[in-house]
Amino acid sequence: MNLDNNLLLRTLNHEQVERPPIWLMRQAGRILPQYRALRGSLSGFKELVSTPQLAAEVTIQPVDELNVDAAIIFSDILVIPEAMGLDYEMVEKVGPSFPTTIKSLAQVEKLESGDNAAERLDYVYEAVRATKKGLNNRVPLIGFSGAPWTLLAYMVEGGGSKTFSKAKKMLYQEPEWSHLLLSKITDTIIAYLQNKIAAGVDVVQIFDSWAGLLSPAQYKTFALPYIEKIAASVKRVPVITFAKGAHHAIPEISEFETDAIGLDWTIDAAVVKGFIGDKKILQGNLDPCQLYAKHKEIEKSTIELVEKFGSKHIVNLGHGVYPDTPLDGVKTFVNTIKNYTYPTN
Repeated sequence: MNLDNNLLLRTLNHEQVERPPIWLMRQAGRILPQYRALRGSLSGFKELVSTPQLAAEVTIQPVDELNVDAAIIFSDILVIPEAMGLDYEMVEKVGPSFPTTIKSLAQVEKLESGDNAAERLDYVYEAVRATKKGLNNRVPLIGFSGAPWTLLAYMVEGGGSKTFSKAKKMLYQEPEWSHLLLSKITDTIIAYLQNKIAAGVDVVQIFDSWAGLLSPAQYKTFALPYIEKIAASVKRVPVITFAKGAHHAIPEISEFETDAIGLDWTIDAAVVKGFIGDKKILQGNLDPCQLYAKHKEIEKSTIELVEKFGSKHIVNLGHGVYPDTPLDGVKTFVNTIKNYTYPTN
């Protein structure tokens, strides 16, 4: 398939490119007035996620408005637990909430997993197909999933938390249950991502949003083996792994069958390159709050970011765009990259 803009794919393939590609985590959302207008006409967030044509429309909005180099399918990481049999609600101004949480081995054993669970997410695959049609080969489409540990954290905790202490307690008190649950989540993620790839996504990203809450030893035991298995199972397209806060794990992740490593804003490019050299493409990692600054400051920080990383870099934020980020700040960030050219030797 020929894309009008294949800069992201060429970068992931370690080809020489004229500038770094740019896309933003949470680029489709409340920073865009057209998203707010559509969202306000619906019953709730889950209606938007589960209606393919609307999800496709929202996915394409930032490509039209911001001129980013990739789209990322509009969905939610918690569709996986829901497909496995653990329903969630999205509470306005609060976030996700699970009416029932995992508290026993019997509950874990009862959960669906793998193909049986993934087949319940046909609305996501239909959204992918509708988005590909709407994009008309302009830019690549990214599919994604939450990582097993992050999904377990929500399924046990019941919602967002600063510490996820209930979920961490289960890792310490019930390691066998934990591994069974992580295995079932992993099997479902693999089937889900494979179905997304079959529907047409060009790249996948694994989000481990709560990676930084685990100690290095716990992360090595309860997170890394499952991420490694996922990456090895979906290699039909490039894989980006983003383990927020788990800087200690970067050398190990660099050995996985992953093509790029996403970085949060609390680690410097030079440190990462000291860990792994140039073996992987790096993605990130501007502080999302930088986009509240003045136009000239955003430009300056963006150029400094690119110069620190050099080539083999996908420009992004170190986490998702915050909902109240000024749209002009986002556009300045994107346009600075669109107007940038790598120096010639």
